[in-house]
Amino acid sequence: MPWQDNTGKGGGRGPVRGPWGQTPRPPGGGDNGGGKGPGRGGEPPDLDELLRASKQRLKRAFPGAGGGGGQGFQWSPKMGAFAGAGLVLLWAISGIYQVGPQEQGVTTTFGKYAGLTGPGLHWRAPMIQDVKLVPVDKQQTATIDGSGASGANAQENLMLTSDRNIVDISFTVDWKISRASVPEGELPNAAKFIFNIEDPEEMVKAVAAAAMRETIGAKELEPIITSGQADVVEQTRVRIQETLDSYKSGIEVLRVNMEKPEVPGAVRDAFADVIKARNEKDRMVNEAQRESNQIIPVAEGDALKIIQEARAYSARVEADSVGQADRFNKIYEEYRRAPQVTRQRMYLETVESVLGDMNKIIIDKKASGGVVPYLPLNELKSNSQQVN
Repeated sequence: MPWQDNTGKGGGRGPVRGPWGQTPRPPGGGDNGGGKGPGRGGEPPDLDELLRASKQRLKRAFPGAGGGGGQGFQWSPKMGAFAGAGLVLLWAISGIYQVGPQEQGVTTTFGKYAGLTGPGLHWRAPMIQDVKLVPVDKQQTATIDGSGASGANAQENLMLTSDRNIVDISFTVDWKISRASVPEGELPNAAKFIFNIEDPEEMVKAVAAAAMRETIGAKELEPIITSGQADVVEQTRVRIQETLDSYKSGIEVLRVNMEKPEVPGAVRDAFADVIKARNEKDRMVNEAQRESNQIIPVAEGDALKIIQEARAYSARVEADSVGQADRFNKIYEEYRRAPQVTRQRMYLETVESVLGDMNKIIIDKKASGGVVPYLPLNELKSNSQQVN
């Protein structure tokens, strides 16, 4: 209630009073007829005066409560009922809450899990139950690149390979709270996320960094920076998910996105020299292999040709030898039956084979009976040439 200056103007209503109904004391410290002794001028009113002023204001606010006989303020049963109903209504209204379309509400009763609520309006018992909203469908990203880190994590993106090389790897992990069903008697994933995880983002980053180090530590540098990145990403994702499941975190790893791995700048030049030497070695090996592929087939072909010719010659000589042996045996059989005729035939065949190519004609004198026979020499010569 605003303060009124209760002066005696126009009505003779008494001395000036302060905002709480007290009579101001003079500056000199006198009691002004109602003070408590010297030295109290300018001090705040005492508690009794404040209580009396408050009671007067309540009586004016509820004029029927005190009656007309000067009695103090009293509550009526009707006023108590209205006040109780108002408090109950306020308590009930304060328990209404809403769950968004991409959220789940985890309800607890005195801190113990009591249930899971979906999107829409719901009610809880205030001061008895509590609800925490969990963004189950919100995709979140954890970045591991060493930026902003300090202390032991200042170089978390530098990792050691199995061949004792260092590689600089920056990657991100996309994750969300899983909606997958769980075995009976086990907390839902949203409740696991609330009860088992204190700092989800930092935990995902720590688990992801450890999983990537384990994957990189089992591989050599060359496949990591060339063609083996897809395998690194998949193995890392599986390791992260297995670790988070062992923590009962309720988190689902969606994907791992890795930037192109690089060699740290401090050793980049030396590594480039190693790569250059390795490429030169590969080039020389390829040239030698190509030359080998050209020479060896030719040499193998020549060797096969020689072998085949030798086998053919062996077969031909063997066949000729067998044929000559068969001819000799047949001649011998004929000779046994008719020695004279066989000798004559062999003699004629030998003479024919020796003199057959000579341009001469031999006549047996005994065969002509002393008469010179007529011989068509030109025709005989032409026939001989045709036969040859």
